[in-house]
Amino acid sequence: MKAIIIDDEPLARQRIRMLLENETDIRLIGEFQNGKEALTGIKKLNPDLVFLDVQMPEMDGFELLGKLPKNEWPIILFTTAYDQYALQAFEIHAIDYLLKPFKPARFKEAVQRALEQHSHQKTRDVSSQLQSLLASTLAAETKPGDKYLQRLIVKSDEKITLVRTIEIECIESAGNYVVAKVGKENHVLRESLSSLEQNLDPSQFLRISRGAIVNLDFVRELSLLFKGEYAVILKDGKELTMTRGIREMEQTLRFS
Repeated sequence: MKAIIIDDEPLARQRIRMLLENETDIRLIGEFQNGKEALTGIKKLNPDLVFLDVQMPEMDGFELLGKLPKNEWPIILFTTAYDQYALQAFEIHAIDYLLKPFKPARFKEAVQRALEQHSHQKTRDVSSQLQSLLASTLAAETKPGDKYLQRLIVKSDEKITLVRTIEIECIESAGNYVVAKVGKENHVLRESLSSLEQNLDPSQFLRISRGAIVNLDFVRELSLLFKGEYAVILKDGKELTMTRGIREMEQTLRFS
């Protein structure tokens, strides 16, 4: 595979170069430190794989891709220091994304996924079809002017699952991940709870503690514990401790 690196940080480019020395199936053909240079470089070099930084001055990674025809996109491996960009990355069908600083094992895993996709004879056709499917599905669920997430995009090894936010009962933090509960299923995302909270409708979702958000439509009752804390009991009996947000909940329920 022919690969290029697009990153405004010299140390990040150096790290990727060093890790690629162990990947005999990938040949580095170019490096760019900003989106404008990279745009010209992609069109000229026609790479199979791009290591693309999300945050860059003047033109970020998403803006750069927006200036390329979707049917001409190479395989994208996003690189970022901020996990909050995961959902947006998967919406445009990045094969994977790497959090800085890169760990060798995680880097190798992401590269292997890119190689597997590249080996498929219909890589670009599959990518194009998937983009169309995601775009049409998301558009059908989003009304003009909506500013909150209507769906979460959950990526696993073999598939991408679209989860409607109104069906999520609660979301709990689990280390570097969050777990969204939908009925008997748990969906794991590499995303921070704070980032999700900012993108969920506050009239429906409430942060009740440092580690949990609940969908108010699935709250059955509150049970007083001690020192002003409550147990939030969902309709299926699941209990979560509430350490914040009681006034916000009362006000939201009163006017909803």
